[in-house]
Amino acid sequence: MITLKNVTLRRGAKVLLDGASVTLNPGEKVGLVGRNGAGKSSLFALFNGNLHEDGGEYYIPHQWRMGQVAQDMPETEQSATDFVVDGDVTLLAAQQEVTAAEATEDYDRMAHAYMALQDAGAHDAPARAQALIQGLGFKTTELTNPVNSFSGGWRMRLQLARALMCPSDLLLLDEPTNHLDLDALVWLEGWLKKYEGTMIVISHDREFLDAITNVTLHIDAAKLVRYGGNYSKFEDMRAEQMELQQNAFAKQQDKIAHLQKFIARFKAKASKAKQAQSRVKALDRMEKIAPLLSEADFTFEFKEPANLPNPMLSMTGVSFGYPPPDDAPEGTPPTVIVRNVSKSVLAGQRIGILGANGQGKSTVVKTIARDLAAIEGEITEGKGLNIGYFAQQELDVLRPDETPLEHMIRLVKTLTAQGKIIGQATREQDLRSFLGTFNFSGDMVKQAVGSMSGGEKARLVLCMIVWQRPNLLLLDEPTNHLDLATREALAMALNEFEGTVMLVSHDRALLRSVCDEFWMVSRGGVEPFDGDLDDYQRYLLDEAKRQREAIREASSAAAKAERKAQAEALAAAAKVKAKPAPSGSLKRKLADIESRMATLQTEGTQLEAHLCQSPPPSDFANQGKRLKQVNEEIQALEEQWLELTTEMEAG
Repeated sequence: MITLKNVTLRRGAKVLLDGASVTLNPGEKVGLVGRNGAGKSSLFALFNGNLHEDGGEYYIPHQWRMGQVAQDMPETEQSATDFVVDGDVTLLAAQQEVTAAEATEDYDRMAHAYMALQDAGAHDAPARAQALIQGLGFKTTELTNPVNSFSGGWRMRLQLARALMCPSDLLLLDEPTNHLDLDALVWLEGWLKKYEGTMIVISHDREFLDAITNVTLHIDAAKLVRYGGNYSKFEDMRAEQMELQQNAFAKQQDKIAHLQKFIARFKAKASKAKQAQSRVKALDRMEKIAPLLSEADFTFEFKEPANLPNPMLSMTGVSFGYPPPDDAPEGTPPTVIVRNVSKSVLAGQRIGILGANGQGKSTVVKTIARDLAAIEGEITEGKGLNIGYFAQQELDVLRPDETPLEHMIRLVKTLTAQGKIIGQATREQDLRSFLGTFNFSGDMVKQAVGSMSGGEKARLVLCMIVWQRPNLLLLDEPTNHLDLATREALAMALNEFEGTVMLVSHDRALLRSVCDEFWMVSRGGVEPFDGDLDDYQRYLLDEAKRQREAIREASSAAAKAERKAQAEALAAAAKVKAKPAPSGSLKRKLADIESRMATLQTEGTQLEAHLCQSPPPSDFANQGKRLKQVNEEIQALEEQWLELTTEMEAG
């Protein structure tokens, strides 16, 4: 088990934990929660050994194997499959030991090395890695692509797959859902539910935490508070504690007022001075219960739109996709992802856009947002349509060297030039005040955006969107960098928004609370989805099952085709052998090779059968070494056989 006893943990001068104690038992699935800056990532650094306690006692079993997602962006030409296989450190060590053992004459060492390699699952490692990769949303055709060929978000998915590939007793996951679509998230939930070790996860996705955790660890006021249950259970218990604490505080305030009144009344009287003094001491000793501030101390609202065109927009026979690259040959057609969509978006609609990874959700949203042109068809916008667009990569569009105030001033200038100011106050002081409502106050308005956290950048983007008073909100994964409190604030603001919302998100709590209808982007089209999110999750699991079966059938067909090709090749070789050879020596060599190959193949089959029966270590080493020699000799003979048959055909 993991134990912390009176642990103090600092980062610089800031005390993150002060006398914190907790016990985590083997096999528990723990959600680690707390406000931004409370010390969640620092506690992870203590768990993985990158940070040491400044006081108290910390213990984790030394024999526990640890798995965690590397935060660096991988730069390698390795294939996706090989990169993930290398995450299995046990297998990697076993392979290295086999190589080292074979270089010696120590048969016991070789036997143990081969057995360790077999125990590490060398025979099915690529298949296990590919199952993880495909579960996280990669296509079958991408399994052998170099890691460097993927974008940053997809490389981080490979880092996650690599962490899951590693056998572990303790799994540390810091925001594992940030780069995932809903289909990959559902798959990950299923995988983690089956994980048998101890798991600690930091996440701002409440439904994800509810699905996979059974303990919640809350960092609060530099202490660790353990709650039995998932995040929703924690919230219920926390709310009860807050109510009790507020009641206790109110009672204490009454008592303090009574004591102060007594002190003020009798302190000057000699006969009562001693009693008054005891009241002063009692007041000094009394524990001050600070009023508990709500976690959701940040709220905002969308201003009432200046107008609400109805319909907001209409699509007639629209095809969505991408134009050909600039360096493509002339005449290259555009890439079409979604075809022939005819739909209207009405005032007040709240549409959740669903669809598996790669089906075109973001492409549809980008086209409606005017970032992409429609490939075919027509999009007719209502008069006065004002779009507020939050893109997945919106944070990358912010200028790292500029401050929030400079971003707002530039936005004002842009909208003024476009004639799109709708009654907003545009003085610098007004902009400062508006930034303050999004928690950009004091010196923060002049802090370079590049030095801010992802959550602060996301808040700035939201601030800029709200200021524009849109009547149509297009939100593509807006919660990726938002904490739980800010997600709640966003959900509340969207529910009060009087305009239209179109939302792509893997945050099911946000989708449930905001959207009242869903569009499904699938198989090149857009159709209504007549179910709820639970129905959609079942659809995703059924679709994943269908794809796995299709892959198995394709693999079976490929194997059948390969066996047929081998049979045809052998038949062709037999015909060649039947022809008069241009040289008797060539014919004899070919016959000798074929005879030798047949003998070796029989021996190899027998050796494999013996090894599967777990012979004694000395026999295991000898037979394993011999099997390797047999396979190498067969490979060399096959190459000679091909050369000779080619030479005979040419003759």
